[in-house]
Amino acid sequence: MIYSKHNIFSGITGSDNFFIVNLLTGSADILNPEEGKMLRDFLGGNEIEEEFRNNLTEQGYLVDEKEEERLYRSKYLDFVDAREEDEVQLFFVPNYSCNFACTYCYQDEYSATKQELSHEVIDAFFNYINLEFAGRKKYLTIFGGEPLLNSPRQKELIAYLLKHAKESNLEVCIVTNGFSLIDYIDILKNIRIREIQVTLDGIGALHDARRFLKGGGATFDRIVKGVDACLQNNLPVNLRMVVDKENIAGLPEMAQFAIDRGWTKSDFFKTQLGRNYELHHCQGTSEKLFSRISLYETIYRQVKQHPHILEFYKPAYSISKFLAENGSLPDPLYDACPACKTEWAFDYTGKIFSCTATVGKSDESLGTFFPEVTRNEELIDSWESRDVNNIPECKTCSLQLACGGGCGSVAKNRTGSICSTDCRPVKELLELGFSAYFEQDH
Repeated sequence: MIYSKHNIFSGITGSDNFFIVNLLTGSADILNPEEGKMLRDFLGGNEIEEEFRNNLTEQGYLVDEKEEERLYRSKYLDFVDAREEDEVQLFFVPNYSCNFACTYCYQDEYSATKQELSHEVIDAFFNYINLEFAGRKKYLTIFGGEPLLNSPRQKELIAYLLKHAKESNLEVCIVTNGFSLIDYIDILKNIRIREIQVTLDGIGALHDARRFLKGGGATFDRIVKGVDACLQNNLPVNLRMVVDKENIAGLPEMAQFAIDRGWTKSDFFKTQLGRNYELHHCQGTSEKLFSRISLYETIYRQVKQHPHILEFYKPAYSISKFLAENGSLPDPLYDACPACKTEWAFDYTGKIFSCTATVGKSDESLGTFFPEVTRNEELIDSWESRDVNNIPECKTCSLQLACGGGCGSVAKNRTGSICSTDCRPVKELLELGFSAYFEQDH
């Protein structure tokens, strides 16, 4: 029996205890200091007590190498089969224009086009997806730019788009800055809305200093009214806070604001934190950006000091939150990149893209759905084939089944190759997560 190459073993932040996790066998345990020392000794080549060795074997941390390879292949086939049955998220961008001038916009360098969305493009989009994804579970996400611009023409186009979605029996998500959301309530409440994603980067002046109107102008109060209106009409809201070193200190206050307003008590309200990061071009203030682990270290410290944050947002810390809430590990993640598998993106110019991270970049286009259907099958195949088995660095990494290779677009931007790594600090996140969600009860 050998030590499984899929074991993740480390100490727990702020504790003398250790954790060991294996996504392939589905085992997760907390080890006391003595057990942790024995395992470290074993990894250093020393003998360990027979009872402890037997426990490690029973839990799947010590394995027969060939049996592990068979299990790996079997779980991989299960993953691929499940992905084929999973629903597809179809993004549609009606425009790249926006009424905001956010300080960290990654679309600010996209080339402008004189072409505008038309009924013909919308018709062609639905003809394409209803044929290409016939028989697949799917839903539509309307993205931007800012899709909910407050003009008669934009409202008419969005209403036409939503009419088609309703006729195609698609649930709809909308990603909006929220400024004109209140003006769209009557249109949206007659559609099957899965969620409306709205961004607030703090309360009051903190938000307004980051997400303001073009030409200047506060946006916070109007967005709040839009969120209130959604919840009053049972329209699900996913409130997103984009964080970096300039506004992370406002997280406790943002959480308290949502609690006091009654949002966190609503069944139609959830939250997410988005890390501000460099996607397509280097931001002029990149020194304000967090790495993945430094962000979650900061959140960990804030929650210790302000536990009410957890009523607003519970950090995942990789798979820690899932384990705490479900009492079991998630299935092995052989691929974290949904591009061209369970995610596709389309825009009003008639182009097809792999995902939201590439949509709008002309050199990333995979083909067209209007005025004719064309597809770059070679490039599509390269996105479809990306998983941990096709990324050389992932093959020998013990974290592969928790990380899944990360984001293909970020990896491609970094190395020029889709099948390269966008590594996640899984071990460090688990060190924080086991402390946050398990240590207090152990």
